[in-house]
Amino acid sequence: MDRRYFLKAGGIGLASFGLMAAAPDFLQQFANAAALKDTNGRKKILVTIFQRGAVDGLNMVVPHGESEYYNLRRNIAIAKPKETDGAVNLDGFFGLHPSLKPLEKFWLNKQLAVVHSVGSPDNTRSHFDAQDYMEAGTPGVKSTRDGWLNRVLQTTKTAKDSPFRAVSMTQQLPRSLYGRAPSVAMSNLADFAINAGIYTPSVQGGFEGIYQQASKDSLNETGKETFEAVNFLKQANPAQYKPENGAQYPNNPFGNSLRQIAQLIKSNVGLEIAFTDTPGLNWDTHANEGGARGQIANLLGNFGQAIAAFATDLGKRMDDVVILTMSEFGRTAKENGTRGTDHGHANSMLVLGNSVKGGKVYGDWKGLKNENLYEGRDLAVTTDFRDVFGEIAQKHLGNKTLDKIFPNYNANAKNFRGILS
Repeated sequence: MDRRYFLKAGGIGLASFGLMAAAPDFLQQFANAAALKDTNGRKKILVTIFQRGAVDGLNMVVPHGESEYYNLRRNIAIAKPKETDGAVNLDGFFGLHPSLKPLEKFWLNKQLAVVHSVGSPDNTRSHFDAQDYMEAGTPGVKSTRDGWLNRVLQTTKTAKDSPFRAVSMTQQLPRSLYGRAPSVAMSNLADFAINAGIYTPSVQGGFEGIYQQASKDSLNETGKETFEAVNFLKQANPAQYKPENGAQYPNNPFGNSLRQIAQLIKSNVGLEIAFTDTPGLNWDTHANEGGARGQIANLLGNFGQAIAAFATDLGKRMDDVVILTMSEFGRTAKENGTRGTDHGHANSMLVLGNSVKGGKVYGDWKGLKNENLYEGRDLAVTTDFRDVFGEIAQKHLGNKTLDKIFPNYNANAKNFRGILS
């Protein structure tokens, strides 16, 4: 087996860093990661969760105060609060799906906020295109090479940055982390399998590009550097990790991803951005979606339990952490003939953290009457997702160059919803 095949098939390698520095310098950076401080003190951390497949935001955050919701969803609507299997009341008009009950305490403590009717101005109903646009941060533009999260890193880098600034608990580097800034994809901490990412000057080619650019000697040095860094990371001791504050993660891939992100945060490896999607949870509920029970209920149950466990586990550390959930688009306002929902437009996001101005649903709600629906079928977008991303990038991560993060878009404080203090 030649080295190039091993790197591609074995899934072990550097994602975005590798050839950027000589091994001694890289390891020195990593060894000092625990002591890293920015000019404001402790590092701020953003945890992004992508609900791939388009979650039904109208059943995740239920508009129980609107009668049209019940007219459009005769079989899958969530009952009003205080009724059997009813929604968890939020503000008298909106409520959480009952399976998201574990998140109620964060709402009551004003740590959890909701952004409703949020989404992309592009009207695609293609999963692939919509995910690409959201992760690139450039709706309708397919030529964007890097991702919005990577551009956040590119515009805030310093000489003392950890190579583990951005970690994705996924088998492959997500689109949002493509780019020149250091990023790592790990299948899990127990194996420390760092999967092939993207690094070339043109943000193309992955390890194939690296192989073509590098001599055999330099590639050997990069591989040695990778394994040494992986061994160093073992100090996190994943097998012995014990969640704090009574947190209990669900024993599924998504729960395990969040548990390992919590472990990285506590290990002080210099993490600033963490990413995960929701492995094993298929949000594309075209048929037999269910209401308070059934398919969507099971999905949201695992989702809510994992997020609640993560925030509970971190406790006071949530002062420096913001969790942001997203999905490529919403689903139709009216249920279809197979008691499911089809690809829609606007959706709901959850934002959780101690710096969040929680206990409030943000966004302009146009309603579900036919004349207010987008193209007569979908909840209308009233908040561009880039305004939510931009507010978090600026207020939480301290990034002032939003024009570089969201090119050709006027992302500024005037468009922010005021989600963060």
